[in-house]
Amino acid sequence: MGLPFRRGAPRLIIATHYLWPQNAFLARYDFLFLAALAIQMVMLAAGLEQPSEAKVILIFHVVGTVMELFKTSAGSWVYPEESFFRIAAVPLFSGFMYAAVGSYLARISRIFDMRYTRYPAFWMTLALAAAIYVNFFAHHYTVDVRYGLFAATALLFARTSVHYRVFRFRHRMPLLLGFLLVALFIWFAENIGTWSRAWIYPDQSGGWTPVSISKLGSWYLLMIISFVLVTVVHRPRTPDKAPLENVRAGAGQADAAL
Repeated sequence: MGLPFRRGAPRLIIATHYLWPQNAFLARYDFLFLAALAIQMVMLAAGLEQPSEAKVILIFHVVGTVMELFKTSAGSWVYPEESFFRIAAVPLFSGFMYAAVGSYLARISRIFDMRYTRYPAFWMTLALAAAIYVNFFAHHYTVDVRYGLFAATALLFARTSVHYRVFRFRHRMPLLLGFLLVALFIWFAENIGTWSRAWIYPDQSGGWTPVSISKLGSWYLLMIISFVLVTVVHRPRTPDKAPLENVRAGAGQADAAL
């Protein structure tokens, strides 16, 4: 739903955790949903988000909500507060959290003019993303193949580098490292979300504890799904034939625009 919400969501979640009246007419979850919806509309009206990006973000919302419905029914996590805007046990603001990831990836791809070398075939990335998504559901009933999916991800993207521009310089880093960094930031945000009881895991019902580091692997795999969905709009391109001296290896300075 956009970079502003991605930046502001933790603040809204924390602020409403402390300041939202317990018996307010509008539930806290409903306020978060309406705030997210309003921000999305403003971004579209202001041209900060392209219509093609909004379509992908809608897909993120649907994909995320479907997974939320299944995971909450399986007891993987719960939303402890009441709300009006919800489907079963899932408040609708939760779908915007997934959409925020999609919006972030779509916009930085455009803003940083991201290009790729040795990017795998598009159909192979789609197949991997589909397998990851299916495993999020199937592992409740059969063997969890996430370690095989980690291996497949490493094999598929091991030689892939992302080239991006910050100001007038181009930089480069391994795409797998980029996936890990974004997943790590999301894991930190998840700790904020559970600490403020926007949602909680079963082991947090008696009091907050840090989210297990094992969840980082789940977010890493979700990053693959998110990235592949974004490539539907921003198809991977090869780098411009710019002078090599302007390409700097390493993690670079991507945080300059975050």
